[in-house]
Amino acid sequence: MTNPQEEKITSLMEKLNLEFKNPDLFRNAFVHRSYLNENKDFNLENNERLEFLGDAVLELVVTEHLYEKFKMPEGKLTALRSALVRGKNLSYIARKLRLLDHIYLSAGEKAGSDKAKDLILANCLEAVIGAIYLDLGYEQTKKFIENSLLPTLDKIIDEKLYLDAKSEFQEKVQEEMKVTPFYKVHQEQGPDHNKSFTSGVYVNDELVATGDGASKSESEERAARAALEKLFNNPA
Repeated sequence: MTNPQEEKITSLMEKLNLEFKNPDLFRNAFVHRSYLNENKDFNLENNERLEFLGDAVLELVVTEHLYEKFKMPEGKLTALRSALVRGKNLSYIARKLRLLDHIYLSAGEKAGSDKAKDLILANCLEAVIGAIYLDLGYEQTKKFIENSLLPTLDKIIDEKLYLDAKSEFQEKVQEEMKVTPFYKVHQEQGPDHNKSFTSGVYVNDELVATGDGASKSESEERAARAALEKLFNNPA
């Protein structure tokens, strides 16, 4: 007799037009390690090995697609691939697919921050990709990625989300001003599991712009984007 969680996962599999030979493999993709800490006798392992496999398959499919679609230098292809497979984009896709409704989580993780859940979602999506690859093969996995993930490519290109603003800003400042910009953290607040940062970017010891983010690197990246627009009228 199936339980409600199993039924939900089976329904999701049907919604995604996936006909698994081994449905437990698909279900396995939704088992977070925290759940097993509270349910020692659960009949499946956590999804981390599937996530490991799915990460590699995802990168191969995306790399192949970009190689066939664009005649660009390696550096730009790498930047596009990084933007497509980064955690933020994966968690966005996972939320659209409503994966969070199906993940086996501990009570503590269910009550966790959105930032923590985004990481869980990104990892779950990679595990789903790993499960599809093992059960249905490369072509079905490629089709799933093409339908779910690759449509975000247009937005990434249109909004230039593939650009590394810090590198671009440094190159422009060094070229035009002959100095190197630097960054300072202005504010750090919140508990360890849900911190927020505000950083400033400086040129010749003068503050050019600030940015906020969930990590130091994210806040610096946003500061660099704002500085590009302010100094060079070039929104990254």
